[in-house]
Amino acid sequence: MEKLIWLQGVTCNGNSHSFLNLEGLENFLKKFELLYHPLLPSKLSLPQLYNTQCDILVIEGGVKKGLKRGGVEFVKLFLSLAKRAKRVVAVGSCAVYGGVFKEGDNSITGVLFDKEEKTPFFKKLSGKVVNIPGCPAHPEWIAFGIEGKDFHLDEFYRPKELFAYTVHSGCSKNEYFEWKVDSKTFGEKEGCLFYELGCQAPYTRGSCNKMLWNGVSSKTRAGIPCIGCTESSFPKRELFKTKTYMGIPANMPLGVPKRAYLTLSGVAKSFKIERLSTKLF
Repeated sequence: MEKLIWLQGVTCNGNSHSFLNLEGLENFLKKFELLYHPLLPSKLSLPQLYNTQCDILVIEGGVKKGLKRGGVEFVKLFLSLAKRAKRVVAVGSCAVYGGVFKEGDNSITGVLFDKEEKTPFFKKLSGKVVNIPGCPAHPEWIAFGIEGKDFHLDEFYRPKELFAYTVHSGCSKNEYFEWKVDSKTFGEKEGCLFYELGCQAPYTRGSCNKMLWNGVSSKTRAGIPCIGCTESSFPKRELFKTKTYMGIPANMPLGVPKRAYLTLSGVAKSFKIERLSTKLF
């Protein structure tokens, strides 16, 4: 049975709360010997972790020098455990890139990345880190990072099994996107959220629309734009706005050539699809 330790840096607890919503959590935890988690019954206290060997070290929250947890210097404890762990799982966008808290304190970083730049820890730890971004990360993503084997990682050390897709892939509003039928307000059942409401799904890697939250829904299915929380650019300014020049997005959707996008969107705008333009409710 693998030994598991879960540490928290600068965090809001959001990823722990997300993890607690994992379907079958009790059975999942039976696969591991949980030595420490700040919110769950644990065998050890923080000071006792210094001389402890663990197989999987989870870190939630940003990294900040001088931060203390329970009187223990966080960075020193983290590096001590990471050196001995078989795998380090950085959970949530704060642990991966610095995240929201970095906006108020630029000294906060992720484990391997400071936004898109490499941190001083990169050289020592990159060979054993798996990044699971999100604000918060999906509980099934977290479980995959903890339990998975033989990951195929992208340039930000995210498992391609989860992050090879864009959030746009699988979105129930894709047909509206293709025919340029826009939603004007949050919560509408019809219409694309990209142009008018700043949806970041075409720019954001994640399987939110393939692995639904609670097996039921996602932001875009509920009529709320994707905020791009799995990317290093999160959180962006002017969150609910897509920057355009003369009606053309300033940035093309990931992997789409500009010429192809302009050609297809020009054709789409020349048609009016009554079925999509008619309000159902």
